[in-house]
Amino acid sequence: MRNLVVDIGNTYSKIAVFEQKELIHFLQLKKLEEKDLLKLIAEYQIENSTVSSVGNEINHLEILLNKHTHYTRFTTEIMGSIKSHYESPATLGLDRWAKVIAAHCLYKGINTLMIDAGTCITYDVLTAKNEYFGGSISLGLNMRFKALNHYTGRLPLVNWDKEQERIEEGSNTQNAIKRGVLQGALNEIEGFIAIEHKRNKDLKVVLTGGDSLFLTKQLKNSIFAAQITHEPYLVLKGLNEVITL
Repeated sequence: MRNLVVDIGNTYSKIAVFEQKELIHFLQLKKLEEKDLLKLIAEYQIENSTVSSVGNEINHLEILLNKHTHYTRFTTEIMGSIKSHYESPATLGLDRWAKVIAAHCLYKGINTLMIDAGTCITYDVLTAKNEYFGGSISLGLNMRFKALNHYTGRLPLVNWDKEQERIEEGSNTQNAIKRGVLQGALNEIEGFIAIEHKRNKDLKVVLTGGDSLFLTKQLKNSIFAAQITHEPYLVLKGLNEVITL
C-alpha cells in the first residue's frame, strides 16, 4: 500500500510517499501544482492520500486526489484514542494535530513535547495517557528578523545561515541582531522544555520544522540534550498514520 501525503505550510509545501510506514520519497516545493501530484500518483502507483493545509483553499486538490486515489479528508475530528481538551478544535492548525497523531503512534505511552520551528514556533504536548490540552504559538526565526527591521527605523533586515555552527558575539549591529534573535529563541525553547520537564520527568522532546536542525545542533550541550530528538518528517508521518486510523 502506497500513500501520498501533502503538508501545505505558510512557506513551502511538503509532499511524501509512504510504503506502509516507510517514507520512500520526499519533495519540498515553493509552489505546489497539480501536475506534481499527478506525476507522483502515476510514478508510485498511489492508492491513498490525505492533505494538511494551513489555509482553506484546497478544494481543487481534494477533487484531484478523490479522482485518482482513495482520499481521506483530514480534520481535527480524526482522533483515534487521543483525548483532546482543546476548546476550539475548528481553529486548531491541522499541521499541529498531525504532529499530535504522529507522537501518539511513534512515542506511545511517553510524555512528548513537540516543537515545530517553521514560519512560527509551536509547542504542543501529548501526555503518556494520550491527552492533549493544547500548546503555544510563538514567532519563527525569520519572522523575528523581519519584525526587527519592520518596526524600527534603522535596524537592517539580517540574513542568517542555517548551516552556521555557532552564534557569534554581538560585536556589530548585524551580529547583535542575529545573536538576539537566535539566542533568544533558544532561551525560549529551553524555557518551554524546562516547564514541561517539571511536570513530566520522563519527557521526550521532538524538534521538527525548517529551522529544527539548526536548533537541535545548538541544543546539543543543553541539560536536556539527552531528551531531544530531531524528526524532520513528523507532520508527514502523522498524516500517513491518519490514513490507517
